[in-house]
Amino acid sequence: MASLFSQLPVAGTLGIITLGIWLHLFFGRGWFWRVKKLVADQLVEETQAEWPSVAAVIPARNEAATIAKVIASLAQQDYPGNFSITIVDDHSEDATADLAKKAASESRAENRVRILSASVLPAGWTGKLWALNEGVSKGGDSTTRTSSEEPNERPDYFWFTDADIIHAPDTLRRLVTGAGRDKLDLASLMVLLQAKSFPERALIPAFLYFFLMLYPPQWVADEDLGTAGAAGGCILVKSEALEHIGGLAIIRGEVIDDCALARAVKNSGGRVWMGLTRKSASLRAYGSFSEIRDLIARTAFTQLRYSSLFLAGTLAAMFLTFVAPVMLLFVRDPTARVLGLGAWLFMTLSFIPTLRFYRLSLLWALSLPMIAIFYSLATVLSALRHWLGSGAQWKGRSQAPRGI
Repeated sequence: MASLFSQLPVAGTLGIITLGIWLHLFFGRGWFWRVKKLVADQLVEETQAEWPSVAAVIPARNEAATIAKVIASLAQQDYPGNFSITIVDDHSEDATADLAKKAASESRAENRVRILSASVLPAGWTGKLWALNEGVSKGGDSTTRTSSEEPNERPDYFWFTDADIIHAPDTLRRLVTGAGRDKLDLASLMVLLQAKSFPERALIPAFLYFFLMLYPPQWVADEDLGTAGAAGGCILVKSEALEHIGGLAIIRGEVIDDCALARAVKNSGGRVWMGLTRKSASLRAYGSFSEIRDLIARTAFTQLRYSSLFLAGTLAAMFLTFVAPVMLLFVRDPTARVLGLGAWLFMTLSFIPTLRFYRLSLLWALSLPMIAIFYSLATVLSALRHWLGSGAQWKGRSQAPRGI
């Protein structure tokens, strides 16, 4: 194939295109790849007369393996204000609810932890959003005071986090401090995903890399730009901002619910911010390439708005951006080879900070073209599953609209 490609007269033009793409990505897309500058793990102490009240809401469906550790990490938050925890059991088929109760007791946090059972899932809602909505509507008024004051009807903030994520004790304090200092309506942190198994080391760093490429945090925070993104595993949102957009009902059918919530808040005039953390980590492990493939396929076609045209454009863009630079290294045209080498160099350099964030060998950067092919194939699978009516699987549910 490389021999055939080398005979094409468009090699030089293709080299210009692919290098132009990487010049834009490297210098003109909000410096998305400068991961170190996005890490928000430093606690900046600020004296506050009164800390705002916070209610954590955690949707949990079949999370028996992780729920105890999650509750323990939430119970250990050193937040000085009023803080409650609501676990919403989303029709689990395992012992999630019982283990949550046991964990609350063992953490001596029974007075702060409330466990609810989600009601029947209404039509038009995704399971996770309905569980969150149940927690907001039924558990949001259960904030426990650390003083003798009476609780507010609603907390000042809701903290949405997942039932497979553990947080460092200072996480909530950092979130609230940053939100108050910068007058944010929504603040989120992309937590550290596991990168221990070989499939995880090969593919998970790229999950963060591509996410930041799609939603550059610098653009997310810019009030003059329309880009809005958030990381659903750790979102702090003002109660007033949530009410202002009409509550979670406004995004009830969204599969990529975190970014949809950020978009709704930003479009309503709210300030949004997104950062990274190593101090909050996912407990979910991916032991095989097929598990990571399914992670990607769950929302990839949703990201493309279920459009065949967008799918074709995305596959073409992935080829031009990640595959063409390597192919150009083998053409006969020396100018095209130089252009391809330049594009490949920018590609490799841009991936290195993400690998450093995950503390992995920098040699993994050489595999980015192959990783991009894997992600492209997973995106095609996402489209196929959607067309067959089984897209966006989450805990045994297909949440995307049925393909036509």
